[in-house]
Amino acid sequence: MHAKDIMTVPAHTVRADAPLDDAVALLEQKSITAAPVVDERNVLVGLISELDVLRQEMAARAGDAARVHPSARRVAEVMSGLPLAAWPNADVADIAAAMVNQGVHSVPVVVDQHVVGIVSRCDVLRTILPTDDSAQHEAQQRLDHYAGGRRRWSVTVHDAAATIDGSFDNDTELAVAEALVRTTAGVTNIHVAAQPG
Repeated sequence: MHAKDIMTVPAHTVRADAPLDDAVALLEQKSITAAPVVDERNVLVGLISELDVLRQEMAARAGDAARVHPSARRVAEVMSGLPLAAWPNADVADIAAAMVNQGVHSVPVVVDQHVVGIVSRCDVLRTILPTDDSAQHEAQQRLDHYAGGRRRWSVTVHDAAATIDGSFDNDTELAVAEALVRTTAGVTNIHVAAQPG
């Protein structure tokens, strides 16, 4: 499995020259722990996390200098430097190892230094310990892709058992759909509610 298979798209980015309170608002509104920081050309230049903001706030409280309101500070003053990044075809196992080794929670996915998505620890965990919801989502995406982007069949997953519903034109189409769902992480059993027409 690759980064492009599990990354969140789009990644919510913030400009390096934006006020810090814009970044705080983004993290809160999107319920994310970190956001890639980009320059005026949308090139990745850093990462700002809740921890970066907390660290800055604690330093300001501990210092003797007058505290500066977040709207007066810029993201570039608080962000971590150029972060660990991955490319779309990076192996998820390699990303997970890098996250553990470097102690990071999120890894931006880039193409030509431009952010195209982001992989979080939760994204990686879903591939290791898939839930029924994540297995159903993945299986449905596979079927929709096979159907040329259309929703020809629906799939539900309950207690790791998948049920495919819909009509198939022939046995080959049915066999391919079954194989796509059967090989989805988190699916251990499969039932087809409709047979070839």
